[in-house]
Amino acid sequence: MAKYYESDVTKMIRELLQKNPQIVEEQKKGRSLWWDKQPDQDAKRRAEKSRVRQQAYVYQTKV
Repeated sequence: MAKYYESDVTKMIRELLQKNPQIVEEQKKGRSLWWDKQPDQDAKRRAEKSRVRQQAYVYQTKV
């Protein structure tokens, strides 16, 4: 039977999660707080409407 390589970092993380299983739940809470959100369609629509078209050459002032 071949033994597969496991890095020191993987071992450390595995041991950390065994000692502190609440970390996984905290990660899920943090993710839902910052990432798992439905986009606000009204805000997106208003942002698209208020967008100002950029000039072809942005550094030239209008004369």
